[in-house]
Amino acid sequence: MGVQFSHPWLLLLLIPAGIFLYYAYRSDFRLSGFRRKLALGLRTLVILLLVFMLSGLHGFTVLRDKQVVFLADRSDSMGDSSRITSWISESMAAKGEDDTTAVVSTGLEGAVERRLSADESAGASLNALLEGRFTGLESGLQLAGSLLDGNGDSRIVLISDGEENVGSMTAAGRLLKDRGIAVDVLPAPKQEIRDVAVEELKVPEKLYQAESFYVEALIRSTFKTAGELRIYEDNREIGRERVEVSPGENRFAIKGLAKNPGLHRYRAEIFMDGDESAANNAAYDFTRVDGPPRVLIVEGAPGTSGNITAALESGMIGTEVIPPELLPLDAAKYAAYDSIIFNNVSGSRVGGKQMELIEQAVRSFGIGFMMAGGEDSFGMGGYFKTPIEKALPVSMELEGKREIPSLGLILVIDRSGSMSGEKIELAKESAMRTVELLRPKDTVGVVAFDDAPWWVVPPQTLENKEEIISSIQSIPSNGGTSIYPAVSSALDEMLKIKSQRRHIILMTDGQSAFNSGYQDLTDTMVKNKITMSSVAVGMDADVNLLQTLAEAAKGRFYFVEDETTLPAIFSREAVMLAKSYIVDKPFVPALQQAGDWGSLFQEGVPGLYGYVAATPKSTAQTVLVSPEPDPVLARWQYGSGRSVAWTSDLNGKWSKEWVSWNAFADTLTEIVKWTFPQFTSSPYEVTTVTAGNQVKLQVTTDGENPPEKLNAVIGDEEAGEQKVELVQEAPGRYTGLVDVTKPGAFLLSLEDASGDGSKAAAPGTGFVVPYSPEYRISSGEGEEGLTRLAELTGGRVLSWDNPAEVFAGKATSRTQLHDWSYPLLVAALLLWVADIAVRRLALPWAAIGARLAALLRRRPAPAGEAGQRTGLERLAARKARAATFYGGGQASPPTKAPPAQQRSGAGASAGGGNPAPAPGAAPAGGRKAQPEARAPQRGAAPLREERPAKAKPAAGEGARRGSAPPPPPKAPGGGERRPEGTGPAAGGGSSMDRLLQAKKRGTRR
Repeated sequence: MGVQFSHPWLLLLLIPAGIFLYYAYRSDFRLSGFRRKLALGLRTLVILLLVFMLSGLHGFTVLRDKQVVFLADRSDSMGDSSRITSWISESMAAKGEDDTTAVVSTGLEGAVERRLSADESAGASLNALLEGRFTGLESGLQLAGSLLDGNGDSRIVLISDGEENVGSMTAAGRLLKDRGIAVDVLPAPKQEIRDVAVEELKVPEKLYQAESFYVEALIRSTFKTAGELRIYEDNREIGRERVEVSPGENRFAIKGLAKNPGLHRYRAEIFMDGDESAANNAAYDFTRVDGPPRVLIVEGAPGTSGNITAALESGMIGTEVIPPELLPLDAAKYAAYDSIIFNNVSGSRVGGKQMELIEQAVRSFGIGFMMAGGEDSFGMGGYFKTPIEKALPVSMELEGKREIPSLGLILVIDRSGSMSGEKIELAKESAMRTVELLRPKDTVGVVAFDDAPWWVVPPQTLENKEEIISSIQSIPSNGGTSIYPAVSSALDEMLKIKSQRRHIILMTDGQSAFNSGYQDLTDTMVKNKITMSSVAVGMDADVNLLQTLAEAAKGRFYFVEDETTLPAIFSREAVMLAKSYIVDKPFVPALQQAGDWGSLFQEGVPGLYGYVAATPKSTAQTVLVSPEPDPVLARWQYGSGRSVAWTSDLNGKWSKEWVSWNAFADTLTEIVKWTFPQFTSSPYEVTTVTAGNQVKLQVTTDGENPPEKLNAVIGDEEAGEQKVELVQEAPGRYTGLVDVTKPGAFLLSLEDASGDGSKAAAPGTGFVVPYSPEYRISSGEGEEGLTRLAELTGGRVLSWDNPAEVFAGKATSRTQLHDWSYPLLVAALLLWVADIAVRRLALPWAAIGARLAALLRRRPAPAGEAGQRTGLERLAARKARAATFYGGGQASPPTKAPPAQQRSGAGASAGGGNPAPAPGAAPAGGRKAQPEARAPQRGAAPLREERPAKAKPAAGEGARRGSAPPPPPKAPGGGERRPEGTGPAAGGGSSMDRLLQAKKRGTRR
């Protein structure tokens, strides 16, 4: 046993503490005698204890023992644990008397069998209930390490095969190394058994009803045998096959047919001759079987989609045909289709909102898209710089491809007050998009009108497009509507333009105040080969006037209820001026990058009579090209979806040989099926991570308004169901834990629980929990992992033949500390309270001191006699101090009085009266002269607490006032008895009188 200080430099505080105590001893006059010494001693002890506590005074004991924790792996792969128990018992028999041992078991998690104990009869039984289907060595090492303090010779003995499948024993080993705990390992021998396991089952992620498919199974075996492989769909057997397996991997495939739509679980089981382990004889997977795929066909002209519907329906693909005006305005409705086909649809009939939704459906939800050509499609349909063009594998620009006639275009735009807001913004967007579509050699002008025309952009060539676009952006809305002056001004300027083709586009949403004189304008246009198209926006526009003007000027009339179609209309008008977008001459398309579609054209490619020119995008795959060369058939991946461009038509005008081709139906069906989604379209992405008997669900969504609460509903093969509330870790990200007690394929659906009730949030999906890795055929790498763990922590690789090796070698000494901070603080507080009591409480401290002194001398005195002597000694001391002060002479030490006199004095003092005068003394008030009092001796002042409040007059002065002090007592024999050293020469007055007066003063205090 020893002591030491954690902060010895704080012992320097004893220096100022000693100075403080010395000063307190010298300056404190309020206490005296034993009381003063006791208070000073208590305060000294308090200060010493506090300084020792701050300095970290603690005791320590040097121990020389070993602490060993046996960690037994009791997972199923270890087999019977009796051999482990015997080895631990034999090892404990070799431990030292002071060595302590503990036993911990581990499976999925660790369990303490016995805590550290030095008892030799503690035993090594392994009885804890554990989950043996998993091996969690990390959990066991952490638990074993928590039983050790890491001081001295502390170590863990791990008995395992090293085949961990939950956690990481290496990570736990690093933490143990930092704490100075070594890990000895005892590798368990690998169990040699005849085992056949189904390690993997694969089914296509998505199937369509009546589609055939293959179920693939991977079987691993340790020996050669034969048996039966069975395939189950939702616990219904759908296939059985006799198979033979060899040591190693064996792969088999069994054909199946998707009959019923919905989510389906699949299970593969094996029944092999000689197989000694049945826990790994099944594997699981799931798939979604959809009903017949549905394709939405949007046709530009009624009755022109018969060829498409007939071809798709012959391939078991359902179709729905609608005009472009009926396209949904809800994104969820597009998810009901596998693909969308635009059959010669003009962009002027497709709203901007619908274009954005279709582009999003392809990019985010994987819906397919195909555009078929015609005179109102692609560039001729006004799709330049629209969301639809973004999704297509071709662009509408033809710059540098062929000679296009020079164009002269003037835009006449209504900027009246009724055009304020979104209308004027869309009108400006339409004009800017048209300017971007034109070439530098083309001429463009923009005139805005209200009550009068205002030339925003005077007619000029497009040498500086940015400046012209900036001018268009500055058009405000204000004033009334007067169409004629604006059209007349535009015509006057158009007559000055020398372009090959000249065109005017008039757009308004109101009624003109002046409706005469238009006939002369349209006649002039026809005469000079100038055309004009008109756009009526809304029901308030003068539809009759605008339609008459367009027909008279050989142009086109557009009635627009959805202002978002304005950009497409302006783009279409600009493209139609060129006329070179349509190539109407016969040719035979050539194969360029056919890829997997090459088999569709093995017997040749039919000819075509025309198409709409376009430019393939850089990452697109061009399958068929024209002699120009322009793309005829192109495809690409756009986001999560796929899209196809067919630049010729499908109604027979240009594709007469194609629609009469005997392979047309199969070819078109394969092209459309290629665009089908490659996954289940859902705004939610679900991933699963299996750890032991728990599955962690992770759900993410990119939606704009993710639900506040989301629940996952999990169903198993036995119709059991559990609901798990997912925790929202961040906007659009949810997690949850699912407890799984057995392997299988589980169906999962999501519910939005934000409102009063729950509603489906996404289509159902599933996840697979395979059988535990504990039952996989061992790879034989477990022993290597145990060896690395021992090397990492500084441990040893032990042998089954030498159990005593665990305690071999000399134990490392270790120090066990004993913290004394709390006892020191408690003692200081108690002594501080005692110090306060000594200084503040009025107790007979002198008597207490005398008793303590007697006890220390082991000679206790009677209480009565001690009290009498103490009182007499106190009176004698006060008498001596009073005599010194008043008599001026050196007072002689008081003599011890006879017992009777002591008792008399004690009784007089107790009675509170004055003592009776001695015989022969003069009565009080007599005039007998007393000897003149001697002046007090210099330097003989009494102590402060005994000093009289007022100075007494001298003996002579008292006689002059007529009060004589009492006479001194008579000595035996009639003479006057005086105390030794007193008398007339010692001072006037009676010494006893002065002594009694001093006593009274002390009593009053």
